[in-house]
Amino acid sequence: MPFDVLTMGRVGVDVYPLQTGVGLAEVTSFGKYLGGSPTNVAVAAARYGRSAAVVTKTGRDPFGDVVRTALEGYGVDARFVGVSGIAPTPVTFCEIFPPDDFPLYFYRLPKAPDLDIRPEELDLGAVREARIFWVTGTGLSEEPSRSATLAALAHQAKAGATVFDLDWRPMFWTDADQARTYYTEALRHTTVAVGNLDECEVATGERDPHAAAKALLTAGVELAVVKQGPKGVLAMGRDGTAVEVPPDPVEVVNGLGAGDAFGGALCHGLLSGWDTRRTVTFANAAGALVAGRLSCSDAMPAQDEVEAELREVNHAV
Repeated sequence: MPFDVLTMGRVGVDVYPLQTGVGLAEVTSFGKYLGGSPTNVAVAAARYGRSAAVVTKTGRDPFGDVVRTALEGYGVDARFVGVSGIAPTPVTFCEIFPPDDFPLYFYRLPKAPDLDIRPEELDLGAVREARIFWVTGTGLSEEPSRSATLAALAHQAKAGATVFDLDWRPMFWTDADQARTYYTEALRHTTVAVGNLDECEVATGERDPHAAAKALLTAGVELAVVKQGPKGVLAMGRDGTAVEVPPDPVEVVNGLGAGDAFGGALCHGLLSGWDTRRTVTFANAAGALVAGRLSCSDAMPAQDEVEAELREVNHAV
């Protein structure tokens, strides 16, 4: 059976402090969680009962075992999780200074195993059959992952929904101009693009939300989703119809997983056949819930939790 959601790209282990408001030098205890944006999106989709899998690679180390065990526990198929000998499984540390300062420290050098995915290793049949295929900008940052990502997109050829999470991480690139070249190529094969204002600017050169959405549509997508932080979310379709959804009020604990929760919920809405407003409103609420929690993968909500959040917000309004 085809997967509802098949994601591709970054994976690792998040090592997050259990104390907030202090730097890493003062932290005395940490929690260990499955990490990596596309991996978290697959976990989020599985929480809604969707069949999900991730195409990635770990190192030959105990953290690679952690990844596979965690995926199994979350109900995400790990058959496409390979092993690379180029480096250990990445770990990511963060500092937590609510409400809006969450410095990230990636340990992915000299090169992460998930950037060692090769075109010839892909199950292109599974890619083409997936109802939603999800890729990220980080997967385009280095070879052979770049060629593998573009090959998968070209083979999928918009047979189902293809979501491109712009996922701009400047530490993984030489410069924004280099990234834009490959983002432009990926957008040609994409039906849905998702990004914040910084990411949209890298992809299109436009920072104004409406201009960025129009530029993404011109580049080839059918739905452009622009996340604007405290100003909410803008979604624009091919016909120019725009939907704007305000942010949900939340006491932020750790904002790092909110975008992945948004992504998994976005997939659920698309698969459910909801209209754009309902889909984005649901995704917005899922992101708010996770922003109010410490971890990322562990924090992904189920549908009843998101619906309860929506009822609470509507009641407050």
